[in-house]
Amino acid sequence: MDTSTAPAAAVAAPATATFVRLRPRLFGIAYRMLGIRADAEDIVQEAWLRWQNGGVVDAHTPEAWLVTVVTRLSIDRLRGAITEREHYVGPWLPEPLLEQTVESPESALEAAGDLSTAFMLMLERLAPEERAVFLLHQVFDFDYGEVAAMVGKTEAACRKVLQRARERVRAERPRFAINRELHLELLGRFVQASRSADPALVQALLAPDATYTGDGGGKAKTAVKQVFGADRVGRLVAGIERKWSDIDTRHDIVTVNGMPGVLTWRNGVPDAVTSIQIEDGRIAAIYVVRNPDKLGSLAGRRA
Repeated sequence: MDTSTAPAAAVAAPATATFVRLRPRLFGIAYRMLGIRADAEDIVQEAWLRWQNGGVVDAHTPEAWLVTVVTRLSIDRLRGAITEREHYVGPWLPEPLLEQTVESPESALEAAGDLSTAFMLMLERLAPEERAVFLLHQVFDFDYGEVAAMVGKTEAACRKVLQRARERVRAERPRFAINRELHLELLGRFVQASRSADPALVQALLAPDATYTGDGGGKAKTAVKQVFGADRVGRLVAGIERKWSDIDTRHDIVTVNGMPGVLTWRNGVPDAVTSIQIEDGRIAAIYVVRNPDKLGSLAGRRA
């Protein structure tokens, strides 16, 4: 009997189990850093390869080792993405994550921390290292010593980075706790008002300073600039629905980045994913992703 591979197999099994257990957290960090599912999955896959090729032996603490790899890869990738987004056509929104019925990185995301579109956009105000420090400490609860080791800085430097990050995002933090039941109820009313194509019905649900942000990436028609004010947003939403009145359209309530959202189908094809931000019982922000590159993961769904 050949036992030459027995020691390697004995190490591989628990090492694989460790990675599988930590994968949701690793994906959660990478996605929050980058805002694009495919990029996050690439980062996690690279971490897996490094884990197999020496990480298992080198790591004193598997979680710290893997989070460090994912964090540093994400920082490097985000630096390049910032340059790319400067040339993006129209507003940029993170790729929406829709809850799946089958096991996937999205459905396995930890409930801890923020994942909403509004929170993800708030993170865009931060430089790559600021974003990493903020997420690791504020969302994933690593202490200063752990964060310092993960990003390659001193604890004192990390405290300064976090302080600066908090100052940058303070004005963007959600001011009210999220009520899922209210969110779902208001979203349903918004869909009904939109389908009526009546601007007044839509406007009645909006905060006076409501905003509409559409992401078509230059590949799908949407507002090329952010739209401000309940009156303008109401007319835009009603006009969009009126425009598509002769197209077979369906709006499904789904879970988008952890909260109720809308998946819109046109002629049986996923056309848009909409999420909203609520303040004081009204819709304060509407985010609509129509860029087909960000809807590719929905191709397997059925209307």
